[in-house]
Amino acid sequence: MSQAVAMPRHRSALHWAVLALPVLLIALMLGTALGETRIPFDVVLKVLANKLFGAGYAVDRIDTGIVWNYRLARALVAACCGAGLALAGVVLQALLRNALADPYLLGISAGASTGAVAVTVVGLGGGAISMSAGAFTGALMAFGFVAALAHLAGGGTGLRAAGVIVLAGIAGSQLFNAITAFLIAKSANAEQARGIMFWLLGNLSGVRWIDVTSVVPATVIGVAVCLAHVRTLDAFTFGADSAASLGISVRRAQVVLIGVAALVTAVLVSIVGSIGFVGLVIPHAMRMLVGTRHGQLVPASALAGAVFLIAADVISRVIIPGQVLPIGVVTALVGAPVFALILIGRRGAA
Repeated sequence: MSQAVAMPRHRSALHWAVLALPVLLIALMLGTALGETRIPFDVVLKVLANKLFGAGYAVDRIDTGIVWNYRLARALVAACCGAGLALAGVVLQALLRNALADPYLLGISAGASTGAVAVTVVGLGGGAISMSAGAFTGALMAFGFVAALAHLAGGGTGLRAAGVIVLAGIAGSQLFNAITAFLIAKSANAEQARGIMFWLLGNLSGVRWIDVTSVVPATVIGVAVCLAHVRTLDAFTFGADSAASLGISVRRAQVVLIGVAALVTAVLVSIVGSIGFVGLVIPHAMRMLVGTRHGQLVPASALAGAVFLIAADVISRVIIPGQVLPIGVVTALVGAPVFALILIGRRGAA
């Protein structure tokens, strides 16, 4: 019996590994080749060959800088952010049994915004702390506040606990959003306010290779933890009490999985700002395609999230000539109608 069960799971993992690699490579290539400045595709290939394999093709230095230092790094960060946010949505929707749960439910985005504003506008840290570091600290503070509030409110391990976490997240988001607005109104000049608002809507314009070294490990850890807990996530589909009856340590699973979702989101938000709808729409869309089993849903959501955010980033760069839109605007414009269609479709299915 164990061999019969293990074989399909092994084939499923192999199937997704074979599928994900070429799809991701194609998406990354398109994200690197397309942009506001037109660069021939053969030039893009020569730049990549020079950097990766030392091919020695003669390529203009400006084209090299655009392709390697700007577009490729940006596409990699977009892929990691899309995958990480989608997985955080999968985890929260399963553990909280709430179809509207997403990575920002826990107030992480609001806390990151407060930390970024405190560093760049108020000058917290005296210039020794970067905006990303401030945003990361604020995200962790907000998550700590929400966790403490949920603990003080009680709730056990069932639906009541999920409801308490949702309410605590709403309260935390409102509190930190209010603090952010107060700091901007009190201390920011017009130029600073514009820059902060652009960042709050999601901004990949400033990412470089140093950011890749932060988001890749965070996303890989998130994917690995989720894949290691697919059975636990399946059990939580029927509620925490059902999971406990199957021998799962409910409290430990909640702490590990929600903690990982919060930390991954905090790292991503601290670098690119708030990007909405990825963690909400992608898991719902993938459930319609691959079903509710998390052995399929986790890798499908990670892959779809990565491809979606790369595509959204390309659109944000080319939709208005000479201007780059915040990527959060694109994800909202695409995500809101798609989510509406998903809700209508679920109603029809019911």
